[in-house]
Amino acid sequence: FRTAKKMGIATVAVYSDADARAPFVRMADEAVHIGPAQASESYLVADKIIAACKQTGAEAVHPGYGFLSERASFVEALAKENIAFIGPPASVLEMAGNKVTAKEHAIAAGVPVLRSTEASDDVDALVAQAADIGFPIFAKAVAGGGGRGMRRVEKPEELAPALAEAMREAQSAFGDPRMFLEQAVQRPRHVEVQVLADKTGETVHLFERDCSVQRRHQKVIEIAPAPNLDDEIRQQLHAHAIAFARSIGYENAGTVEFLLETAGPRTGEVVFIEMNPRIQVEHTVTEEVTDVDLVQSQMRIAAGETLADLGLRQDQIRLRGAALQCRITTEDPTQGFRPDTGKITTYRSPGGAGIRLDGGTTAAGSQVSPHFDSLLAKLTCRGRDFGAAVVRSRRALAEFRIRGVSTNIPFLQAVLDDPAFVAGDISTSFIDERPELLRGRASK
Repeated sequence: FRTAKKMGIATVAVYSDADARAPFVRMADEAVHIGPAQASESYLVADKIIAACKQTGAEAVHPGYGFLSERASFVEALAKENIAFIGPPASVLEMAGNKVTAKEHAIAAGVPVLRSTEASDDVDALVAQAADIGFPIFAKAVAGGGGRGMRRVEKPEELAPALAEAMREAQSAFGDPRMFLEQAVQRPRHVEVQVLADKTGETVHLFERDCSVQRRHQKVIEIAPAPNLDDEIRQQLHAHAIAFARSIGYENAGTVEFLLETAGPRTGEVVFIEMNPRIQVEHTVTEEVTDVDLVQSQMRIAAGETLADLGLRQDQIRLRGAALQCRITTEDPTQGFRPDTGKITTYRSPGGAGIRLDGGTTAAGSQVSPHFDSLLAKLTCRGRDFGAAVVRSRRALAEFRIRGVSTNIPFLQAVLDDPAFVAGDISTSFIDERPELLRGRASK
């Protein structure tokens, strides 16, 4: 909404009962109620979104980064009503959203991938193929995302029960139980490349983000650019991302994700894992280090403008400093990150130079419901270099005052104090290797 206002575009919010008093509703020029708190009866009902468009005369829908943002059938339904979707076309969503199809395109584009099996919903068939991959191994849902439907399996005897559990989770979350097996990287960094592509096929990258600090495959802290990354590897990542995006005819904003091996004989090896065909939660760190408004770029590309119209040439996109994003959630790290709900009785946010805060539902008096993800706000801090960004992030976290619900702020403070994190020595097992972080800074 802030970007639209800057562009002189009128906005419409759709909201459920759960968000009737949320700040994002008040920020819009118009607001349309679309149903009860349950997303399955409101935000996930395409017909209700389309009806709101017709009621208000809205010409386009920005899907954000959840709910219907990757639903090809939603894009097709909008097209039938001559309503623009601010994102890639339905055909690209289907292609990128299927991990198996995406991997086939990566191979065709010359992008390195991990060894994997065919997709199946037959546990016995998948178990029989595991020997060709070797252990440790990842079981992954074809339609997965956000860490759901994914299991790392260390031993053959653990595979069948892990597959059964992941299939149930995938069926519940995505309506598709199919799984495939994939070679595991020993000590990976998770590095992703932000791309923008227009309708002519012109594609640029906006450098990379390190998303290695994760809990149960869900990102906690994201950094741009990736610290301590060999420049040759950095260039490989950018080239692979562009090649993959072009191979599927990508349009609009998207992220190509990779794993980088940091241990053993394959150290330095880069492999493609998936593409997220939407804006991502962590896009803010890229905006801070490139000074490119990605949401504005999305809107202008959807309206038919080219990258040239946007003034985005690869040789003119520059990095400035470093930024990191901390995801503030209503979870209690000391209780296994149990989500908390209730009324926010006190809310004071940080400010000052280099501090950015994104949170469309957060204010004193806001009610945290059990119906949605526990993400409360996104804190993005920029500095001249990674170290300066860490210092600003520490200061900003200390300024927060949130009462009424538990948050993960003490845990984030402990992470930012960890010497290995400050040195940029991170991997996807960073949190698992440091259980003391769950007790927060107070334990030190």
